[in-house]
Amino acid sequence: MDPSDVDVRHAIEPDRLPQLLELYAAEWWTEGRTVGDVSRMLAASDLVVALVHRPSDRLVGFARVLSDDTYVALVLDVIVASSVRGAGLGALLMDAIVRHPRLAAVQSLELVCQPGLMPFYRRWGFTEQVGQSHLMRRTSDPRLIKG
Repeated sequence: MDPSDVDVRHAIEPDRLPQLLELYAAEWWTEGRTVGDVSRMLAASDLVVALVHRPSDRLVGFARVLSDDTYVALVLDVIVASSVRGAGLGALLMDAIVRHPRLAAVQSLELVCQPGLMPFYRRWGFTEQVGQSHLMRRTSDPRLIKG
């Protein structure tokens, strides 16, 4: 897929919600999300980045950010459709996030990823060097506490 055929948008239109649920259903950490929960999540997210392939009018990538606009912004749910991975769409998502004017003055941009994705995120200056900090989690989702 040619990234020049993809639009970067900052909203998920209601009629595109089923396409977002399809992206979520394909990932172990987001499968099973419901329309109601995802609708509430979208309404509460500070920044949304959606990638729409113009020729097919399909959602092919998504990410969101929660932020206080000053000290910290947390990047979440970075997903590219498996059928178009490797075409540069993940980079398009991350560029749209790190270059977004709303995040320009934020002190720390943070994310959580699997070890295999660390080299990808390092391209934008993310590092595992976080001092003495450790991720801690309280969750009702057992998939998120596997070792």
